Amino acid sequence: MAEKTVRVPAISCGHCLMTIKREVGEVEGVTGVEGDVDTKQVTINFDAPADWVKIAATLKEIGYPAEEA
Repeated sequence: MAEKTVRVPAISCGHCLMTIKREVGEVEGVTGVEGDVDTKQVTINFDAPADWVKIAATLKEIGYPAEEA
């Protein structure tokens, strides 16, 4: 299992975080998504076949592009 924490500057409220959790959580292989509105950080746990490129593309597609934390 892999874990990655990223900064997502577009997070402004709990609704933003719930959207990220729902959409990224649907990526095959993602096993967990946690985040914090105050720090604008999201931690994603994933197994194969998920890979970071696909997860990052999903974040960008839904309007929440990630930056390295």
